[in-house]
Amino acid sequence: MRLHSVLCGAAFILFFALVTVSDGHKILFLAPFPGPSHWLMMKHFIRALSERGHEVTAITAFPFGEPLPSLYNEVVIDPPYPIRKTFPVESLFEASQSSDFTKLAMYWDLGINTSRHGLESEPVRQFISRRDLTFDLILAEQFFQESWLMFAHQYGAPIVTISTYGYSDFFDRIMGLRTPLSFVPHMVFSYEDDMTYQERVYNVIVSMYDAFCRQHYYLPEQDQLAAQAFSSIAGSGTLPSVADLERSISLILVNSHPILSRPRPSIRGLVDIGGAHIRPARPLDPELRAFIDGAGAHGVIYFSLGAYMQSSVMSEEKRETILRVFASLPQRIIWKFEIDGLLKDVPSNVLIRKWAPQNDILAEKNVRLFISHGGQFGTFETMHHGVPTLFIPFFGDQQRNADRAIRAGFARKMDFNSITEDTFGGNIRALIEDKRYYEQAKKVSTLFTDTLVDPMDESIFWIEYVARHGGAPHLKSRAVDLSWFAYYNYDLVVVPLVLLLLALYWLQQRFQPIAQKPPASKGSQRKSRETKR
Repeated sequence: MRLHSVLCGAAFILFFALVTVSDGHKILFLAPFPGPSHWLMMKHFIRALSERGHEVTAITAFPFGEPLPSLYNEVVIDPPYPIRKTFPVESLFEASQSSDFTKLAMYWDLGINTSRHGLESEPVRQFISRRDLTFDLILAEQFFQESWLMFAHQYGAPIVTISTYGYSDFFDRIMGLRTPLSFVPHMVFSYEDDMTYQERVYNVIVSMYDAFCRQHYYLPEQDQLAAQAFSSIAGSGTLPSVADLERSISLILVNSHPILSRPRPSIRGLVDIGGAHIRPARPLDPELRAFIDGAGAHGVIYFSLGAYMQSSVMSEEKRETILRVFASLPQRIIWKFEIDGLLKDVPSNVLIRKWAPQNDILAEKNVRLFISHGGQFGTFETMHHGVPTLFIPFFGDQQRNADRAIRAGFARKMDFNSITEDTFGGNIRALIEDKRYYEQAKKVSTLFTDTLVDPMDESIFWIEYVARHGGAPHLKSRAVDLSWFAYYNYDLVVVPLVLLLLALYWLQQRFQPIAQKPPASKGSQRKSRETKR
């Protein structure tokens, strides 16, 4: 009987494994952007899909570098795009971006240049030329690589995209929704939904400028890249435009959370997944474990400027200033610093690590403060774990994230160029000594983690949903095909009004009375009689 039970159990496990494999989908994962932090998030999705039995093929700027439970193939863009040369970290330490129009231009330039580099790399060109592949779904990062959506046309597969940085108003247009600019700020702004009159005016100007340039300059350039890269699949026909491919996207998974972003109108095809990359904390290595445990009641400060910004590039003067501040604190400090031996006279309360498991460190109860550049992923991690944060933002969405965290009550911020012993030390002490920051951080953590379903589980459900059904056009509005003129019903007002005016004009011309000739003057009558004589 016992043997029978064992055999039945083994048979059930085997049957379940076979069902899982047979239900697996072939997914082409497009992650060409060479941003390290972006790739770290994409890796979580690849692993989750692999654990569900899907066969994933990734075109990426980074090798995965770890074993996966299911079949995984990758095409690595080689040579990699030289992002640190074209967008040097040194310049960011010298001066932060100030112009919102400059930020938009930066996104467009990065998008065009990284898209071109990836599509022209030999491994990707060879992959495009293959005719022996099929895919059930295209899963792509939604970060200014629109020409890459042509893979969906090549394989006749539906598209799901992942936005790593949050919302943009063109996401709404892709899904058939028009962004109400009266209370929804553009993605580059730190505004809330209670904009002043001047802010609303500026929001409309920047949003219209963005939409115009995107439609008439940026997307046409992406069209040219796609036409060149995929010319071999065009045959005698024509390739669809990038704009048409965008409108065919079934679902956009948006790295956003209502605790950090104010409410905005949405639609079924836009799904918030903020925090999907956050996994349960894993045990720390012995060195970190001993360092944190030995901090005592004063606790630990974690300092990291993320995967792209590098502390080792900042000036020696700033490094020495920061070390002097750390030496004056009773807390222990973990500083993610990328080059060994560059820092001199490191205080005994400071641990230097070239790499540190950020999520695992922030999960430690003895961590009192996170000093961060303000990236989206780190911001969500500190909110998830309830750690007060000192933001030192540099570019992109970092200022926006910092300002929103400040309004949420658990953070302060400062400009990198204004770092002195007084300003840097003063901000750190204020965040640690004022218990209101800690209490608010814990409250934000409670709100952030209070979700109906785990964000990664929800993401995987929707990815599989689109794959199962061969697309999900019912998740978006038919308004995607409407012009702005028809979307706002202007045609219902303007067209009848024009017809009415034309009708009135015609009636006026048709029934206008014939003008009476004016009576002749006495002089004219006398002259007429003399002429008759």
